Amino acid sequence: MKIIFMGTPEFSIPSLKMLVEEGYEVIAVVTQPDKPKGRGKKLSSPPVKEYALEKGILVLQPEKVKTPEFMNQIRSLNPDLLITAAYGKILPAELLDIPKYGCINVHASLLPKYRGAAPINWAIINGESKTGITTMQTDIGMDTGDILLKSEIEITDDITAGELEEKLAELGAETLKKTLQKLKDGSLQRIPQQHSEASYAPMLKKEIGLINWGKTSSEIHNLVRGVNPWPGAYTFYKGKRIKIWKTKKIENLSACISGQFHEHSYDVESKLPGTICSTTKDGILVKCGEGYILLLELQFDGGKKLSTSECWHNFAIGEVFYNDENISG
Repeated sequence: MKIIFMGTPEFSIPSLKMLVEEGYEVIAVVTQPDKPKGRGKKLSSPPVKEYALEKGILVLQPEKVKTPEFMNQIRSLNPDLLITAAYGKILPAELLDIPKYGCINVHASLLPKYRGAAPINWAIINGESKTGITTMQTDIGMDTGDILLKSEIEITDDITAGELEEKLAELGAETLKKTLQKLKDGSLQRIPQQHSEASYAPMLKKEIGLINWGKTSSEIHNLVRGVNPWPGAYTFYKGKRIKIWKTKKIENLSACISGQFHEHSYDVESKLPGTICSTTKDGILVKCGEGYILLLELQFDGGKKLSTSECWHNFAIGEVFYNDENISG
């Protein structure tokens, strides 16, 4: 079976690696073009390209997949199957019709929930307790094709989007392996999606990371995890932007204050959301719209990530984190 693999980020590599190690004939890898990266804007290759070149696989990097030139190139390779895993573009029907077995996509959600570009992030942001991998038969819609196989995984209370992505990448490779085994032995079944149950996971923008302290401690904790490592959650303190990388929900405030925060406790009940209620090397306690949250890892603009044991003294009890840099405490 001749396979063309289409993928771009680190998430794609375990699936491609599985194909190589299982002896599938990967005749080409299609990935996004090299892009400028870093302060020097030096061209950087997608992770999938680097892996493919190491294995001596032909790499194609079309700017657009709808051009006659690219279509003819794929036809000349005569693939039996396309496999996509976070390639980053919707494929046209003309391309999907080329291979004998069409195209199988490895998607990082339990479809039909979280169709779209950022399913891992939004599952965490929205407080889901589980997610997973769905292999699907790709059609011309956005993750609307028939379901082939599903694999579930728990979303723990402290996992970040980056950490969950690593787990799902490996689960994706395992699920793809099982899918291809069923395809080969003729037992693979297609299950139409229930479109009425669909939800969407749009591409993230930097602005999504702005913390609204009027929300609950759970919502804020989920946001911080869901936008880590990109774009990162942030707030403003005395007109300066600060990124928040790690937090902990405080379930029992009285026990917290009577313990590690006793000497530094503040009049927490009467304060506005965003108010700093306590500062110690163990964390910065902040009032939310409902509940409290402990900040554990921060980053000042232009600086490195710091644990609160390194920077707690920069924050004052009674001061307020704001949603706008033009407001000072």
